[in-house]
Amino acid sequence: MSFSAEPWPECGIARFLELLDGPWAALIVRNLLLGPARFGELRDDLVGISAHTLSNRLRRFEENGIVTRTAYAEIPPRVVYELTLLGMQLRPLLESMNDWALTVPRDAMTSVND
Repeated sequence: MSFSAEPWPECGIARFLELLDGPWAALIVRNLLLGPARFGELRDDLVGISAHTLSNRLRRFEENGIVTRTAYAEIPPRVVYELTLLGMQLRPLLESMNDWALTVPRDAMTSVND
């Protein structure tokens, strides 16, 4: 693997971080990897996320082709979010992050949060 010190868009890591910025982004994708979800379902599952943050992240994901937003003409309105093929390609990356994080001893995590 080769890394680049070049700014966006030349460095893949910088591009990834630009697309999935903030602590909630990966968790939203993680939840959508389980299948399509409504806004309220995502908000309920992601304890602590504000409606504003969730809305902003989903909008940004939609703009970048990671998520599709389907609005149904029903009363009450129903909106469903789903990962695109591009978004689904994040699965192995998140699985690798998960696998690595599970190897980190708990005491190492407490020192990071102090």
